[in-house]
Amino acid sequence: MADTRTGADRSAARTRAQNHFAASEQRETLVRQMIDNERAAVAARTDKLRALRLAKEEADRVAAANAPKPATTAKPRTRRAAAKKA
Repeated sequence: MADTRTGADRSAARTRAQNHFAASEQRETLVRQMIDNERAAVAARTDKLRALRLAKEEADRVAAANAPKPATTAKPRTRRAAAKKA
């Protein structure tokens, strides 16, 4: 069968389809940007927390190195009973 649509009808259909796909691409681009922004925010938060944790660990290490050793109390020795000679 022959195509009975006019050139204007085909052009209008093509334009509607292109507009539909362009809008879809814009939504995809927006979603990708949102995802990238969220990933960047999570990465920044992770880096900040990692830096804080490393600083705390370093401070704890320095404090432990500079802390005096706890004094140990000497336990009194008990004498063993000597074996009696017969």
